[in-house]
Amino acid sequence: MTYIQVYKKLFKYYGPQCWWPGDTPFEVMVGAILTQNTAWTNVERAIKNLKINDCLTPEAILAMPQKNLAMWLKSSGYFNIKAQRLRSYCRWYVAAGQLKKLKALDTTILRKQLLSVNGVGPETADDILLYAFERPVFVIDAYTRRIFSRLRLVDAEEGYETLRGRFEKNLVQDAALFNEYHALIVRHAKEICKKRPSCEVCCLAAVCPSSEV
Repeated sequence: MTYIQVYKKLFKYYGPQCWWPGDTPFEVMVGAILTQNTAWTNVERAIKNLKINDCLTPEAILAMPQKNLAMWLKSSGYFNIKAQRLRSYCRWYVAAGQLKKLKALDTTILRKQLLSVNGVGPETADDILLYAFERPVFVIDAYTRRIFSRLRLVDAEEGYETLRGRFEKNLVQDAALFNEYHALIVRHAKEICKKRPSCEVCCLAAVCPSSEV
């Protein structure tokens, strides 16, 4: 079973996912930071609070007292920490020249700069690169590890960069493909390939060595 074959089976079963939710690239960046350790529905409520309070620009976030910002982010969990991280990101983003200047950077350089921001780890950086900057960078998350270790295509204990490199090496370098693939992985892991998998209805069961069917 190859990586692209898995993608084709998931796409045939679920169809296009049209991910990631966000009206602007900056909103996508905010969502990537807030979605750490929480469900997306909680992030949506936090972003809605920012919109209602006219606080969904980097300048507005930096001008807002941190206690107010934290209160609006409460639904996303760890809200005091996330308020600090979001402000750190916005300080870097403004100082770096925002979207126009950052879009001109090479992907490797941009990724290195993102990782230099307090609170931005590899998964968050790659979410931002793929969904906000439309760069062909594959996002590795817990769902990816779960599904592909069950398929025996990866070792779940391998490092983030090793796994990311493997996906990028085995797929065409295409941001739209990576976007769709990641979205399909998330959906499949949430609905079928859960911690206790529903193998009897899994579209990958016939080729999965871990299938209980």
